[in-house]
Amino acid sequence: MKIAITGKGGVGKTTLAGTLARYLADKSYKVLAIDADPDANLASAVGVPKELIKDLKPIAEMKELIAERTGVQPGTYGGMFILNPKVDDIPEKYSIEYKGVKLMLLGTFQTAGGGCFCPENALLKALLRHLFVARNEAVIVDMEAGLEHLGRGTTGYVNKFIVVVEPGLRSFQTARQIKVLAKELLINDVWVVGNKIQSEKDIELIKNELNDFKILGFIPYDPLIIESDKLGTSAYDLSDTLKKSLDEIWKNIQA
Repeated sequence: MKIAITGKGGVGKTTLAGTLARYLADKSYKVLAIDADPDANLASAVGVPKELIKDLKPIAEMKELIAERTGVQPGTYGGMFILNPKVDDIPEKYSIEYKGVKLMLLGTFQTAGGGCFCPENALLKALLRHLFVARNEAVIVDMEAGLEHLGRGTTGYVNKFIVVVEPGLRSFQTARQIKVLAKELLINDVWVVGNKIQSEKDIELIKNELNDFKILGFIPYDPLIIESDKLGTSAYDLSDTLKKSLDEIWKNIQA
């Protein structure tokens, strides 16, 4: 199962990515969680203690690795370098494991003008393609809203492309923008998870405003989710309400 999760900042996409990873690990799945958001917070959503992640570095910032695998130094634009670098050993070498979840930081794609043909991007795209195509495990990617990490070579292997929304017009607008970008990448099925739900009116609002999206489920507003962030732990360890929502979301993902 390969799952990409995105959404406007603050809607809870990282919470969903991290807690879904924990949920699947508890169900004895092999799980690889990938943090592909520049504002990297997936480790805390999984519940990884700070002492375990202090030396974990994003792949995009590993200059020696990029140079070794692509044949040129990072930051080089144009020119000749290896477009399909070796990446199959990277998940084992540059990840940590906690509660059955293997975690890796991908880092940010480089940009130069309208785009970047550079070794960093070549390595990241090859790695993400490998994760989606060749890995025999559940892969969950916490993405930024821009979808820069995805390409047409990988999207065909994504089982569920999920946008997390909250009951609000700005969140809905971001979801619509993401759907346009996804269509350009030949992703036609974009699913929604509604978060921070406080009433049936919130559910109806999401259903009415995003009636052209498929809905996987809803996560009620829960103060324990906010409390988990203050405590530096995963909401999965505190909120039974969240776990019940994950039951429903996972059932619909598999349907």
